[in-house]
Amino acid sequence: MEAAAQEDEEKKRPLLRLQTSSGKDDDVDSRSSSSSSDGGGWRACLVILGTELSDCLAFAGIARNLVSYLTDVLGESNVAAARDVSAWTGTCFLTPLIGAFMADSYWGRRTTIIVFLSIYTMGMLTLTLSASLSTAHGTTSDAEPIGVVRATGYIGLYLVALGVGGIKPCASPLGADQFDDDSATAPAARVSFFNWYYFSINVGSLLASTVLVWVQDRAGWCLGFAIPTATMAISFAVFVFGLRTARTPSPSGSPITRLCQVLVAAVRNCGVDLPGDSSLLHQLPSERRIIEHTDQFAFLDKAAVVVDGDGNTSAWRVCTVTQVEEVKMLLRLSTVWPTVVFFFAVTAQMSSTFVEQGKAMDTRVAGSFFAVPPATMSTFEVITILLTVPAYDALLVPLARRFTGDRRGRGISQLQRLGVGLAMSALAMAYSSLLEAIRLRRAAVMAATSILWQAPAYVLLGAAEVFTSVGLLEFFYDQAPDSMRSLCTAVSLVAVAAGSYLNSAIVAVVAWATETPEKGGWISDDLNKGRLDCFFWLMAGLSCVNLLAFLFSSMRYKYKEG
Repeated sequence: MEAAAQEDEEKKRPLLRLQTSSGKDDDVDSRSSSSSSDGGGWRACLVILGTELSDCLAFAGIARNLVSYLTDVLGESNVAAARDVSAWTGTCFLTPLIGAFMADSYWGRRTTIIVFLSIYTMGMLTLTLSASLSTAHGTTSDAEPIGVVRATGYIGLYLVALGVGGIKPCASPLGADQFDDDSATAPAARVSFFNWYYFSINVGSLLASTVLVWVQDRAGWCLGFAIPTATMAISFAVFVFGLRTARTPSPSGSPITRLCQVLVAAVRNCGVDLPGDSSLLHQLPSERRIIEHTDQFAFLDKAAVVVDGDGNTSAWRVCTVTQVEEVKMLLRLSTVWPTVVFFFAVTAQMSSTFVEQGKAMDTRVAGSFFAVPPATMSTFEVITILLTVPAYDALLVPLARRFTGDRRGRGISQLQRLGVGLAMSALAMAYSSLLEAIRLRRAAVMAATSILWQAPAYVLLGAAEVFTSVGLLEFFYDQAPDSMRSLCTAVSLVAVAAGSYLNSAIVAVVAWATETPEKGGWISDDLNKGRLDCFFWLMAGLSCVNLLAFLFSSMRYKYKEG
């Protein structure tokens, strides 16, 4: 009888408990392929990609022109508008921590997206209402009408920021969940999904930067907000009814609690000797997905030591090997995350110093009949991404598979992909520095430099994003503990905000350190009197140092098994 019970227990181990939209938990054999019979596969991914496209269309439709909305409609000053845009953008990249926690701890990814999609749609409706009120009352100085418009506008903006927090950290993991972990084709399918996920993001961003911004400027803010509002409403309905049988791992409780339990237990058992045989460490056969022991970060293994004579079996006293290994995974990810933060500090130049450089260049093209606004040069980055993603998926991955013999179907490893993007970002900074040096020499003899010479820098950073930004999503999903995938995706998104803050700090330090009464420092109001080329060389040098730090951490990194 005991042998039969053990055999039954062993049969249960490879089963992955999935939650369907009906709220029932179904045991799905993780060894079977992710076919449409269980609601997974590319059919479900198409719905998720459409939802993300709608999300980015709405988000970018607000972000690209938010300064104009705050100044022209809500009556903000330029300084206040710049401050409020930064505050709102930062909030949008911090709220994913809330959505990720709810998804991993209580609701699951599908339910979390539905809840936050409804909040997002309400926010867009409120913004549209604000725009319609401003049309009805006008942006006059009357305190009561403009106060109502302003209050309605800010309520809508921060409802949108909250809604973003439930979609960004859950959409990409939910799409990756549609492919079974143990299927031979799952790794290659996930690579393709993350590529097309980033492609969808940039399609939405491109449409917002062109069509929506034009509508807002020419046809009015009411219609400019109504279009993405309608898109979000349709996307909400399609998501609810299109993913009724999606593969959704059920939440396993608060990941923060599991993390804290390991740390507390390790500290409590700090004086206990580790057994020579790791099989003596505490492990439960009933764990939903068992993670095998690794030797790295051995001090955490003390949390899984069963102390003789200690009747206290609380999780705060002794944890399972699986719990300990989850914390080790997070520690490994934490060695890579800071290097990616600096990458986003580099890409932040496209919305700051690159624009300032473009203003000092000749913006006339096509025989002087057309002037290119410097901010629209970022279109080269978006177009590069839209072209590189299909090329990467259809050409680069198959070629890499042939040369590397990668049996898992990725072609190149996840860390190699991240490293290529980091190297390309350093090249972009070096090119920008050389371009600025040439511009300064030409400006000294009253000769102009065409703004189109900025295009290669945007192209390099666009290609770098395909490698690093897309690779980051895949890496943090694949290497995260199963119970913390949404949370780790949110942490990868926080890297974008951290990169922006880091760039602001670097600019402030450089301005302070190089400022002189005569020239005003490297980043001067008059760039012809500054040395923006030196700033770009500084960023290129720091990028190289960052790349070396990444190579050091990646060589020591141990991939998650299985």
